[in-house]
Amino acid sequence: MQKITPFLWFDDQAEEAVNFYTSIFENSKIGRTFRNPEEAAEKTGRPAGSVLTIEFEIKGQKFVALNGGPLFKFNESVSFVINCETQEEVDYFWEKLIAGGGEESACGWLKDKFGLSWQVTPTILIEMLHDNDQEKSGRVMQAMLEMKKIDIKTLKDAYDR
Repeated sequence: MQKITPFLWFDDQAEEAVNFYTSIFENSKIGRTFRNPEEAAEKTGRPAGSVLTIEFEIKGQKFVALNGGPLFKFNESVSFVINCETQEEVDYFWEKLIAGGGEESACGWLKDKFGLSWQVTPTILIEMLHDNDQEKSGRVMQAMLEMKKIDIKTLKDAYDR
């Protein structure tokens, strides 16, 4: 069993969100679903038999989604980074995650239609930012700060200038 498991609180879209995420990422699967028992229906405000929690896995990382009601919402203080090797991979995850009502943000960040924040990050960006040549890494940082979705060619052009 995994020691630490991210637990994601949704109003009542846990099952929809799990289906969405597992459709985007390869090597994903849906695990056990726990449904509200009759005894909890009144206390939770959810009908008996409705989904309370649903386990899922993306690339070996386990998660649990909870239908917890409208009390808490996602914000940018927690996000998930997707490390991408190519521009095609960046484009794929970017388009899939903003589909259906997601929002672009700055510097490779976005929110999906459930309000969960993601960073779609090319691995080469991290390498260039950590370069010992401060001028090169500074140009890359400046280029990144002007982007929403990260464009690897633009980063490389800034780096090689």
